[in-house]
Amino acid sequence: MELLKDRINMNTSNNYEPTWESIRKHKTPSWFQKAKFGIYAHWGPYSVPAAGPNVTWYPYWMYREPSPQFDYHCKNFGHPSKFGYKDFIPMFQAEHFDAEEWADLYARSGAKFAGPVAEHHDGFPMWNCADTKWCAAKMGPKRDIVGELEKSIRAKGLKYMVAMHHAENWYFYPHWNKTFDTSNPEFSGLYGEPHNIKNPPTNASYPKHWDQNGNEPQDKPSKAFHDRWLNRLKEVVDNYEPDYIWFDFGIRYLHEKYRKEFLSYYYNKEAEWNKEVVISYKDHGEWHDLPVGSGVLDIELGRKSELTHYQWITDTTVHDGSAWAYMKDSKYKSTTELVQYLIDNVSKNGFMLLNIGPKPNGIIPDEDKSILEGIGKWLEVNGEAIFDTEPWDQFGEGPTEMKAIGPFSDNKEKLTHTPEDIRFTTKNNILYATTLGWPSKEFLIKSCKRFFSDEVLSVELLGSKSKLNWKLSNEGLHIERPDDRPSDHASCFKITRKEEF
Repeated sequence: MELLKDRINMNTSNNYEPTWESIRKHKTPSWFQKAKFGIYAHWGPYSVPAAGPNVTWYPYWMYREPSPQFDYHCKNFGHPSKFGYKDFIPMFQAEHFDAEEWADLYARSGAKFAGPVAEHHDGFPMWNCADTKWCAAKMGPKRDIVGELEKSIRAKGLKYMVAMHHAENWYFYPHWNKTFDTSNPEFSGLYGEPHNIKNPPTNASYPKHWDQNGNEPQDKPSKAFHDRWLNRLKEVVDNYEPDYIWFDFGIRYLHEKYRKEFLSYYYNKEAEWNKEVVISYKDHGEWHDLPVGSGVLDIELGRKSELTHYQWITDTTVHDGSAWAYMKDSKYKSTTELVQYLIDNVSKNGFMLLNIGPKPNGIIPDEDKSILEGIGKWLEVNGEAIFDTEPWDQFGEGPTEMKAIGPFSDNKEKLTHTPEDIRFTTKNNILYATTLGWPSKEFLIKSCKRFFSDEVLSVELLGSKSKLNWKLSNEGLHIERPDDRPSDHASCFKITRKEEF
């Protein structure tokens, strides 16, 4: 009876109409605000060639000369007129894929939500898609990857997410070259309906939407493409009930009617499912893919330099650079870099979504595992300074300044933090001060100088049983750290304050 009453109440208050005014009334779920950290995986037929620099764009660049992928493809598989992207699908067997093993690793990493890229730009859905035979349940693995992960991830107590990139499919493949399989109507279920036939770009290798002068695309998606985009989203929502849908670039170029219809459809599922849901959309820097307030802002490979009044999330990857999927001889970020990335984001009202790249056979590389396990080990000790916290009235202090901000700024600036760089989070009467490194024996938190003389009750180092010596002065909070270091990467000092004046 109580559950029914809750559903009735939610139906009354959460009736979203397909208008931006109504959609913008949706609130960021409390579970998402508490979760802070999630994992997803780019995995598909593009994992077979595993050639960079950006593996997930291999099916785009393999048809475009000159490019490193075109050269690699010709050398290893033959000219794309003879061996097309579709021919990788039988090689994508996923014979060692174990959804429970993946979910267990995600849980050990400390992530609170996780899931797959359900469909990338390549147009190959990773579920049993009703409108095409070109999907993982009917070709390649012949398994419903999205469905298997949904069950395993939820069984670990994590929220379930899917990443949807399929709006880009319209701009992804060349249809003007009749020697390529991309122009063959027989394969339009994968490559999309032929549409850029008469007016190919003068520079065929120029990426996706833009021409070489930076102009908006003139080749607008068809109604049939819009319908497929919407229907696939609804199918994923209805079949797998994701808690979080992450959108990649491209939805900006879809008609507003379809975007509004889907967001209202999904947000109204809260009442039907009796749970909170969330979407995120891309920040281009100069514009957003959706009107502000429609969902959570996502900054690809970038972050904010200051504390914000709104929530945002970074999607970044364990790989160093832009290798979003498994790549042979890939370089990796360090665990320290990613732990500090998470800390910095949370202090500024942000979250972090971290990508890994499984091999085409379904095995997660040892390097990816090591990073996730390292993050999990740190969170076991220090998670209370991250999860279910709020930003303070300033994000931190310290000498390191972030100069490159916004989308793709990670590739422009490699930050090296020092132990003097401190980040703050709060929970009730507790201030967590996290040093981005192991501080000197005696150090000062200058931002605490505005505390009242008797405001601080205690200071602890998370993970340490040692009693700390400390004192408050007009300069700030002086702390003498212990000799034992309970965790690598960063150290969290828990400052408990009086709740009353």
